[in-house]
Amino acid sequence: MKKILMVSSEAVPFIKTGGLADVVGSLPRYFNKEEYDVRIILPKYACMDQRFLPDLQFVCHFYVNLNWRKQYAGIFKTEYKGVTYYFVDNEFYFAGNNPYNNIHEDIEKFAFFSKAVLMALPYIDFCPDVIHCNDWQTGLVPVLLKTDFCKDSYYVGMKTVFSIHNMKFQGRWHVRDVMDITGLPASIFTADKLESYGEANYLKGGCVYADAISTVSPSYASDITTPEGGEGLDGLLSARRDSLYGIVNGIDYDDFNPATDAAMVEHFSIDNVVDGKKANKRALQQSMGLPEKENAFLIGMVSRLTDQKGFDLVAYVMEEMLSTMDVQFVVLGTGEYRFEEMFHYFQSKYPDKISSYIGYSEEKAHQIYASCDAFLMPSLFEPCGLSQMMSMRYGTLPIVRETGGLKDTVEPYNEYENKGTGFSFAAYNAHDMMHVIKYANYVFSNQKEQWNGIVKRAMKTDFSWDASARKYEELYDKLILQ
Repeated sequence: MKKILMVSSEAVPFIKTGGLADVVGSLPRYFNKEEYDVRIILPKYACMDQRFLPDLQFVCHFYVNLNWRKQYAGIFKTEYKGVTYYFVDNEFYFAGNNPYNNIHEDIEKFAFFSKAVLMALPYIDFCPDVIHCNDWQTGLVPVLLKTDFCKDSYYVGMKTVFSIHNMKFQGRWHVRDVMDITGLPASIFTADKLESYGEANYLKGGCVYADAISTVSPSYASDITTPEGGEGLDGLLSARRDSLYGIVNGIDYDDFNPATDAAMVEHFSIDNVVDGKKANKRALQQSMGLPEKENAFLIGMVSRLTDQKGFDLVAYVMEEMLSTMDVQFVVLGTGEYRFEEMFHYFQSKYPDKISSYIGYSEEKAHQIYASCDAFLMPSLFEPCGLSQMMSMRYGTLPIVRETGGLKDTVEPYNEYENKGTGFSFAAYNAHDMMHVIKYANYVFSNQKEQWNGIVKRAMKTDFSWDASARKYEELYDKLILQ
């Protein structure tokens, strides 16, 4: 039995701020359980879902030395959907209403967490063949394994995978402070190791010291080796190209299932998707205060409201689209104040064409995926993206910019060959985006047979976790055999 430990700062259903939680909480369930024992370890946040607290069993405690500090670490354990979860407890570090506070506090918090993870292994009697780390919050795990822990025979032979879910967030802070926090020697805070542009960089540490690096799509694996996508680390990632793997994320087909989803007013399959979507569209329009217009082109967006997600493009042409097109928008998300206010403004000016929900509701998100005609994702960059897969699962056609995982997962409609699962544009340009939206609206309004064909092809695509899990199994096996 091959033993894999996944280390993450979040995972559904316990704690979630973004797509990382969906990945870590879903992927482990899809490994071959006869060959792989995959477990997960997380921080025990005070803000985690309180429903699960009674299920946590205390395992042990020990003390973690962070340079001159000695901090308590408790280990708790539970099982969820057949997967074992461990939680590192420390009320000083993991208090508060949010898993991430400010970068200075988080630098120390996740240094503690990374060291506690490695120290916990003998106590929980789990000696992994591979430790799979996720994003900068776990970047010190490969570093510590090959520095502080390399002299202990218990840890010899352990391999590490470091997954980059978003290059933009790297965990950077002053070198002297990070040396003081971690107690790591000055010799590793150099340009070929943890130092980057005058700062200590946890994500860079993971990339340098891990045995393999993975990202969440093949295109993003290529993007991050370029100056445009590498966020200052393109040289390092180009040098490690032979150890860099792009594996597309999946979605949980049980959670996102148009035949069983409890958020829907009428279930459907690929055989009755046309009528099923009409019923759900009417219900969404009603619940969001929009006129119940069957022929209006209903576009959904579920997203963080930031520039990265393309909302500057949306802001540039929203007035033109709402004033000239027979279109409706339903928007769900939170983010930058200027974008939240933009949607408030347009909702007050065009109440029959746009409705926004500033906040987050899992139920409302499912209703948008299931009920809209199209789903807009005009991202500046997108490592993988999950929403386009979720929308396709329900026959809601994605309109995306050709970047990262969006390019890998959405085949643009080709009317001459009658192919494609959605619509796309290449340049990061607001009018290019609007042109594609108008084209999709034209096909929806005037070519119903072709539109329904795209819907059915989109629903047939397989973005379940099974394919992703097989590729991770191949990667783990390759490392174990080295």
